[in-house]
Amino acid sequence: MPQRNDKTGADDVRAVEQLQQARETINNEIGKVIVGQQQIIDQLVICLLARGHGLLIGVPGLAKTLLVSTLSQLLHLSFNRIQFTPDLMPSDIIGTDILEQEGEAGHGREFMFHRGPVFANVVLADEINRTPPKTQAAMLQAMQEHQITAGGRTYALAEPFFVLATQNPIEQEGTYPLPEAQLDRFMFSLSIEYPSLDEEVEIVASTTSRKTAQVQRVLGAQEIIALQELVRRVPVSDKVVRYAVELVRSTRPADSHAPDFVREWVNWGAGPRAGQYAILGAKTMAVLDGRYTPGEEDVRRVILPVLRHRVITNFNAEAEGVSVEDVLKRLLESKG
Repeated sequence: MPQRNDKTGADDVRAVEQLQQARETINNEIGKVIVGQQQIIDQLVICLLARGHGLLIGVPGLAKTLLVSTLSQLLHLSFNRIQFTPDLMPSDIIGTDILEQEGEAGHGREFMFHRGPVFANVVLADEINRTPPKTQAAMLQAMQEHQITAGGRTYALAEPFFVLATQNPIEQEGTYPLPEAQLDRFMFSLSIEYPSLDEEVEIVASTTSRKTAQVQRVLGAQEIIALQELVRRVPVSDKVVRYAVELVRSTRPADSHAPDFVREWVNWGAGPRAGQYAILGAKTMAVLDGRYTPGEEDVRRVILPVLRHRVITNFNAEAEGVSVEDVLKRLLESKG
């Protein structure tokens, strides 16, 4: 980020202050509808500002869909929900050419492209693992390039573009696990836990009354794009970049940085995209806290959601009851 005493720096300082105020307002507005889940809300905002995508994993009834739709409302973004089912086709997502009786120029019948639900700022891919890989792959180009190709033509998606996918971890019948290539497109994998007793009491009381909460707009599309560009301008030291890269490399069993327990329990580690997302997440975390450059502690705060879907454990880990989360927490302790 430029120095604070020049014109650009002053603009950046105001943008950081605006983002801090917006973060507080976002938390207050979402709190009208969603009880708890503060860490998940912060991580979703980080995903959005870092131009990433999020994978939400949690059992039914934890308000995953409500959380995403509420976020899109208060950010004043267009929102589409796609319910992934076994019979869903790629054209149901990206759109299709339909023969119209009369074309735009009035020259008789011609094929016109009808846009699918992926053409929105926020796309909720609900239960994404319930559809076959061919249909899952229809999201790959959109998530990576922010555009889709249909009928030999390429169509740009509106910015900002943000995909949130949900998965149910306990229901495996009739599901198709996401390929590693697609999992790698998600910046964060977020695990939504059960609420506490007090939170659940509040949820039941509020959802069984006549009271309906209304959320207010906080940021618009152009403001979000400007904040995304601000995050990219945040400077980061070589030391912090090296720390993030060494953490990622430590998850690879064949790497010299990998500790013995990684070699024993991990079959496949994270790729270079994990380091990119760790730095982008750390930058966003620093700006959200009102700081102008991230430190190693910011990398540590975002590294679990960055890595948990990119590290694959082996049979030894399964036999000993060791989860990916266990491996990553131990890795963080060893690198502390």
